[in-house]
Amino acid sequence: MKLSRPILAVLCVVLCWSAAGSALDRSSGADYHARRAALAGKLNGGVAVLFAGEEPLLDFMPYRQDSDFYYLTGWNEPGAALLIEAPAAAQGTRPARAYREVMFLPTRNLRMELFTGRKLDAASPDAPRLTGVDEVRPMSDLAVILNQIAAGDRTMMYRVWSEPETEQAKSLLAWTAATLGMEHAPPMKDVRGAVAELRAVKDADELMLLRKAADASVQAQLAMMKAVHPGQRERTVAGIILEKLMENGCERPSYAPIVGSGEKSTELHYAENSQTMQAGDVVVVDAAGEYSMYASDITRTLPVNGHFSARQREIYDIVLGAQRAAMEAFVAGKSRINDPQHKYPDSLDTIAWNYMNAHGKDLHGDPLGKYFIHGIGHSVGIDVHDPYDYSQPIQKGMVFTIEPGIYIPEEKLGVRIEDVFYVKQDGTLECLTCALPKEAEAVEKEMRSR
Repeated sequence: MKLSRPILAVLCVVLCWSAAGSALDRSSGADYHARRAALAGKLNGGVAVLFAGEEPLLDFMPYRQDSDFYYLTGWNEPGAALLIEAPAAAQGTRPARAYREVMFLPTRNLRMELFTGRKLDAASPDAPRLTGVDEVRPMSDLAVILNQIAAGDRTMMYRVWSEPETEQAKSLLAWTAATLGMEHAPPMKDVRGAVAELRAVKDADELMLLRKAADASVQAQLAMMKAVHPGQRERTVAGIILEKLMENGCERPSYAPIVGSGEKSTELHYAENSQTMQAGDVVVVDAAGEYSMYASDITRTLPVNGHFSARQREIYDIVLGAQRAAMEAFVAGKSRINDPQHKYPDSLDTIAWNYMNAHGKDLHGDPLGKYFIHGIGHSVGIDVHDPYDYSQPIQKGMVFTIEPGIYIPEEKLGVRIEDVFYVKQDGTLECLTCALPKEAEAVEKEMRSR
């Protein structure tokens, strides 16, 4: 069948964007819409404007969408903006306002598209369906629409929610204030706190992606266990992990892989990975991947020569026992994490710290708790450190890590064991990463299986 040119153009755009959309596993359009509507409910009748992440400055840095923008849209292209107007009932002379959501897309650069591939714009056929947002407009309309909203109700200028530190948000609000004859733009409200509250509890689609990120990360760590041996470069091990992450569907690591052996095992964020591993040392490997924008986070500690010494095994078993003590003490809606100052007697940090103090000593006879120098965990989601108010307990539906560690520079001995957990609706924990061995004997057995 011969197709007309207009029909061919439509098919080309749809096929191009179908292919682009399949690059990442996305939540359903209904889920993204529900998140936007939920955000509208937190705006106190105001309007929110969020901006997509910018293009990276260097060619070797791949593009990653702004986390909040992706959470609300699933859109993975730079240069866009999202406006959400909260519904409001009629009040006095002010008419009622309906909920409204608008995606703004930048003007196409046809020359650059020779290098980047075809981009969607507001004039593209079926743009609302392809973006999943009710209304799609050119980016040049953003200031016009915000002006119209504020002109109809001047108090709306005091209820603009955005990202106060971004130049786009500051410029938009300053320009809108100028169009309304205002000398200064009122301070904007920070939308990130409201979005963070929504992001804390994961829905079914998010949990599916977090499981895929965990599974891919477990496979990468298994490959790592078979690669560690005396004379091996830390950087080589990091490269094997990266290869396996990509092989299993991840688009990038969740963070720079940490492969720290010997004294470097006691440095929390050592990421040079430049040493050659030596027999008799341990190596801390903290590495995981990001699958369709959702992260995982795993740490294991291995004996470089395949066998823990008696002292290494002692410290290792204490760290593992501390993790188990924290897991067993967890109570949804009551337990807190990320409490390194031990302000809360029932925080998982305090539980693990008390366990360490009760089960071992350093070379001077002092308890080991002082060598646990970081928080026991953090929320995980689109970001490996998802935003959360840690003064609040962990709730059902959240995903977080439990990662106790003991770091003794004097002994060149650092041990950390980290896994990702989901809080099920019955309040119990599901470990997403525990398919990866962590018993000392199981780790040694896995290393021998290479």
